[in-house]
Amino acid sequence: MNNRLMTRLFTLAGILFLSLVTSSIVEVNGQARQPIGFDPAIVVSPAIAAGNDVEAVEKIIRNYLMKNPAVIREAMQALQAQELKEKQERAASQMKELRSEILSDPGSPIGGNAKGDVSIVVFFDYNCGYCKQTVPKLQSILEKDPMVRIVFKEFPVLGPQSWLAAKAALAASRQGKYLEFHNALMTAESTDEDSIKSISKTLGIDYSKLQTDMADPQIDEQITRTQRLAGSLDINGTPAYIIGDRIIPGAIDAESLTNILVAERQALTKAAAKVASREK
Repeated sequence: MNNRLMTRLFTLAGILFLSLVTSSIVEVNGQARQPIGFDPAIVVSPAIAAGNDVEAVEKIIRNYLMKNPAVIREAMQALQAQELKEKQERAASQMKELRSEILSDPGSPIGGNAKGDVSIVVFFDYNCGYCKQTVPKLQSILEKDPMVRIVFKEFPVLGPQSWLAAKAALAASRQGKYLEFHNALMTAESTDEDSIKSISKTLGIDYSKLQTDMADPQIDEQITRTQRLAGSLDINGTPAYIIGDRIIPGAIDAESLTNILVAERQALTKAAAKVASREK
């Protein structure tokens, strides 16, 4: 349990206590009810009611929670739901401000149809097992839907070797081989220097030039920019997807991705229709 949740839980407990000492009736879902476990025989001194007797306050709260432990679970569930809602609202606000960086950063490689009507933005790490599972899923979607655009966000979160692999992939894009190199790394057993050199040879990439490009500070800056973007959107793991205004953290199957794409297209069509009707 993190400190923030603990603080909010004890705040909630304090509010609960105040409700107990000020009234024997509380409102729950629009209904007036007596608090669970409330004992109207409890005599509250002025000092307790004023919150001056800290030990007495803590004792009453503890006794109440010990008699009604389910309240703790319910409170935690409510707090977690509230935190998730707040996180989604923050991300939605940030997405509006960062729309261009999310979809049109010139340093982010593009796959599928570069002029597609719907984009899938994917944050990934070459050493992430779940990320490796995204390759066939995305390929399946592209085969069935020629109007999908993929935006690749190199997001190495699993250590120096992941950073090395990300640099190599971005360097390969300068030789027009990003997608081939990306797919090869995703299916490789290792992403170390030997593997990068072997993949380069297989794909006909100039390895000497690749090494030179990997040393370019602009490559590091591109990865750092993606990390900042992820942080602004509360994305802290891989894989993660963005479709429209929706962030999808973690692994997801191809069918679910397809359903989200369908919903996004419908939303775009509806929005375009509204704009057209206002212009008439």
